[in-house]
Amino acid sequence: MTKPISIFIGVDPRERAATNVLIDSLYQHSNTPLAITPLVTPQLEKQGLYWRAKDPKQSTAFSFTRFLVPHLMNYQGWAIFMDCDMLCRGSISELWDQQDESFSLMCVKHQHIPEEMVKFQGEVQSAYPKKNWSSLMLLNCNKCSALTPEFVNTASGLELHRFHWLSGDHEIGALADSWNHLVGVQKPEKGREASMLHWTLGGPWFHDQRTMGAVLAAEWFAARDEAFKLWD
Repeated sequence: MTKPISIFIGVDPRERAATNVLIDSLYQHSNTPLAITPLVTPQLEKQGLYWRAKDPKQSTAFSFTRFLVPHLMNYQGWAIFMDCDMLCRGSISELWDQQDESFSLMCVKHQHIPEEMVKFQGEVQSAYPKKNWSSLMLLNCNKCSALTPEFVNTASGLELHRFHWLSGDHEIGALADSWNHLVGVQKPEKGREASMLHWTLGGPWFHDQRTMGAVLAAEWFAARDEAFKLWD
């Protein structure tokens, strides 16, 4: 029997609609069983796994909780983490099949230098090396033992998101750009064939960003309508 693909989704209470549409898009396009776990901060706090105070530069509730995934997997096997502001268009098994045991994690290695000072809901836009690399990660959990709850709760944001908990960049494998297309950042034409769309600047579920991505925003609304349509 095929073991379900372990997927963890970072959840922010302002983006519940995005989370639900993402989940629907994942299993609608998958040809493999999925085990999807939303990372809900209050639940992690009640379990004693997350206790750090909110960082002034923290733009979402899951900015740091994503790094608890290896612990939640008991540091065994592989898992996928993704931000909730995404939409899946292909079978996630195609990403899952790219596992390479020589790496501790794999991600799309964006070269994203933000030009804007703020992003969705007035949140501060921070610029740092490896920006957006951690927004979708294929994690080799047994090689991520440094990510203990104690470390995740005390390390700086840059230590976590720039992967200073690894011995070097040689531990990070590359995924194709199509698995994390940055809507409104990368060239629109490249988004036509992308397997995973990512509204990193804020998506159409926010009233003031309903047209973010133009035709891609329309695609998100169509996916939402399909996910929540009523059947006779």
